[in-house]
Amino acid sequence: MKISRKEFLKKVSILTVGFSSYGQLLAAISKSSSNNSYNKLIKDLNGVINLPKDFTYKIISQFGDKMNDGLRVPNNADGMGCFKGDNDNVILVRNHEIGHFPIAQNVFGSNYPYGKGLKRYIRKNKNKFYDISGKSTECFGGTTTIVYNAKSKQVQDQRLSLGGTLVNCSGGQTPWDTWISCEETVKKKKGKIIKNHGYNFEVNPYQIDNSSPPFPLKEMGRFRHEAVAFDPRRGFVYQTEDREDGLFYRFIPNVKNNLSKGGKLQGLSLKKFRGPDCSNWKSDVFKVGETHEVRWIDLNNVRSPDDDLRVRGRNKGCATFTRGEGVWFGDDYIYFTCTNGGKNKLGQVWRYKHNNLDSSEGYLELFYESKDKNILNMPDNITIAPFGDLIVSEDGKGHDRLIGIKPDGATYLLAENQYNKSEFAGAVFSPDGTTLFVNIYKPTMTIAIIGDWNIL
Repeated sequence: MKISRKEFLKKVSILTVGFSSYGQLLAAISKSSSNNSYNKLIKDLNGVINLPKDFTYKIISQFGDKMNDGLRVPNNADGMGCFKGDNDNVILVRNHEIGHFPIAQNVFGSNYPYGKGLKRYIRKNKNKFYDISGKSTECFGGTTTIVYNAKSKQVQDQRLSLGGTLVNCSGGQTPWDTWISCEETVKKKKGKIIKNHGYNFEVNPYQIDNSSPPFPLKEMGRFRHEAVAFDPRRGFVYQTEDREDGLFYRFIPNVKNNLSKGGKLQGLSLKKFRGPDCSNWKSDVFKVGETHEVRWIDLNNVRSPDDDLRVRGRNKGCATFTRGEGVWFGDDYIYFTCTNGGKNKLGQVWRYKHNNLDSSEGYLELFYESKDKNILNMPDNITIAPFGDLIVSEDGKGHDRLIGIKPDGATYLLAENQYNKSEFAGAVFSPDGTTLFVNIYKPTMTIAIIGDWNIL
């Protein structure tokens, strides 16, 4: 009897299998269902994005578009979450990785970053900005929220949903359907920057015109945040740090579904190593497929005024990872990327799993390490598709791509940015699994991709 790969994955997900047996069990079905034609993309005659045969795309939002609040769509579109809306609507919350710009640079002009209507907008919506001095701000990171109708394929609404933050890189969706936006900077207050930065912020996608002041989640740590992922069963939150000596963090909230109530921050360590460098730059200490027992080390002074949280963690025995970026939870694993990890500095994908539901410790495995830039070149954002594959956004030189990685480690091409040499970012599937949304980082371009995902 033949079964589809999707049906097979459903059957496998109810079994209790180890790291190595999981990959072996899926290898046969993954390889047999792989279609080599999906390593050959069809050139887009419009010069935007190359896709597999019979896949289509639509640009739904782009830099400079006028939003419903009178502002313009800003640049540097990065991490993104997708939520179920009313009727046929989905809601996208999109990060904008924009930094500090002194007012003297005329950022209130017509082109950058939110258009000439920003000054007027601030006068009426000052409380929507985290860091604001008087009636102006020099902090232009944040999020925009898009309401998109999947049936009509039209944007119903889009507007600024978080302002006054800095370098909002990626983030993650919570189990209670909000978006955590992460600041990838530890810029201190100085001059017209009147607050410290380096925090996470929670955005409610269903309150698109919410006037509640942004609230920094300080107990989750002050460092160069990249992304977060949630283990919904245990309530744990995992965080990556985009430094060459960054840690991999776990936050255990005091109240499971309320991050503002504080909690305990920990760093990942390995039982058989003290403070190991997991980059594999100097030697292949960590082999693909090998598992290592993990213990978690409590961290203190997590607001880290001196930006030394990772250093103090390393001194306690925490492992370091080079440029930790995308992180995603799926099938009881936490997957995360290290953009320039590996001997060839082409990137790594790691995964962590708890021993069992009640255990606070588990195992770490190097799931994938790139040896060839033509196969995978510097992975950044990741998501897990409804059919079980990792979808990885590249951030290397040249025309970046979306790469699929099957559970057995086999890879395939899903998309290529033909428009320019900017990275893909924020790839995320719609709640019903029919549409993949992704950003071209600069100039901002948010794209909806549709195809027969079952044949990948």
